Amino acid sequence: QLQLVESGGGLVQPGKSLRLSCTASGLTFDYHIIAWFRQAPGKEREGISCITINSGRTNYDDSVKGRFIISTDDAKKTMSLQMNNLKPEDTAVYYCAAVRGTWFAEYCPPRTAFDSWGQGAQVTVSS
Repeated sequence: QLQLVESGGGLVQPGKSLRLSCTASGLTFDYHIIAWFRQAPGKEREGISCITINSGRTNYDDSVKGRFIISTDDAKKTMSLQMNNLKPEDTAVYYCAAVRGTWFAEYCPPRTAFDSWGQGAQVTVSS
């Protein structure tokens, strides 16, 4: 299991952007699937995006497609989620998750597939 640390949450107005980062303490993402989940109050945790490191393949939920971009840095030490054109319904606690392996489907693995989780970062979109 990896120790994941998130950063970059906060309060932002609708239509603005925010960038979340996820770092694996002391390690690199070399053969992993890394994902972002979010959980709004009173709702289940949902997957919104994932990236398969060895192929570079990215997947997005329809709710964020075209607005959010998942990426890793060249050193594969940090994974980021660039969130653009934020909406009030994007308000949630955002979690990064990772599991060793590869993935070929056109959707992200389910929550139960991931064995490493970050502590969560609050994102609030409000005017």
